[in-house]
Amino acid sequence: MNFEVTGKLEKYLDVQEGKTKSDEVWKKQSFVVKSDESFNNLYCFDLFAKGDKLSNVENLTKYNKVGDSVKVSFNVSTNEYNGKYYTSLNAWRVENSKQTESSQPSSGGDDLPF
Repeated sequence: MNFEVTGKLEKYLDVQEGKTKSDEVWKKQSFVVKSDESFNNLYCFDLFAKGDKLSNVENLTKYNKVGDSVKVSFNVSTNEYNGKYYTSLNAWRVENSKQTESSQPSSGGDDLPF
């Protein structure tokens, strides 16, 4: 199931990085977003990337600055480790409401319907 939250980007946490068992490099950028909701309005998201997608982590901080209004699309995942359960909000798209179409990366094709 996919979810969305819109709010203000409050802060970035330190980037974590490492290698998988197959020696592939990975990075995880955690960031905090505060929505306008009255209760439960603070969210800590993780953006995880590995292999040829590592630039996604750099692009997150390049195109989204603290204080910007963003819309985050994410999945919720829960994992068990040693009898304890951990829930993560895994971001897979972050859209900055202040960016214009001209500043966003192009797909290289003509997307016009005519």
